Amino acid sequence: MQNNILSHLQIQHKIRRIAYQIYEANVDEREIIVAGIEGGGLDFAKKIQTVLKKITPAKILLCKVQMDKKNPLESGVTTSIPEKEYTQKSVVLVDDVLNSGTTLVYGVQHFLKTPLKQLKTAVLVNRNHKKYPVKADYKGISLSTSLQEHVHVKFETQNDRVYLD
Repeated sequence: MQNNILSHLQIQHKIRRIAYQIYEANVDEREIIVAGIEGGGLDFAKKIQTVLKKITPAKILLCKVQMDKKNPLESGVTTSIPEKEYTQKSVVLVDDVLNSGTTLVYGVQHFLKTPLKQLKTAVLVNRNHKKYPVKADYKGISLSTSLQEHVHVKFETQNDRVYLD
């Protein structure tokens, strides 16, 4: 049984709000790196990038962050842009759902190897089942769910949605 959490319109509002929060925190920056974790995080990052490009004169660079989400320690983390492109820049690491924190903490660890101006995190759905001390600086919605429930984020043309089953 699906339990709808966010509709397409609600997700659009959340993306816009998060983009404005990112802009406010980076109002003096000439360039902002939006780093999306491959999968739903990258899709969410692209949507944030689209809004940021409309509201800020800063250059918004999209970076794809790749890792094996089941075993990030062994797979390691790679990015679609070289390290020198984000050195001394403001980076926002984006994922669709913050559940245990594993994916986000390994993504953060990767970027901490490089001197940055600032590193923030953004998620559409923040669940409260973290096993690592990682938090989302920007979040669309926080959900208290049971461990048996699963949050699904679907990004489809004119039919984005978040549901629980």
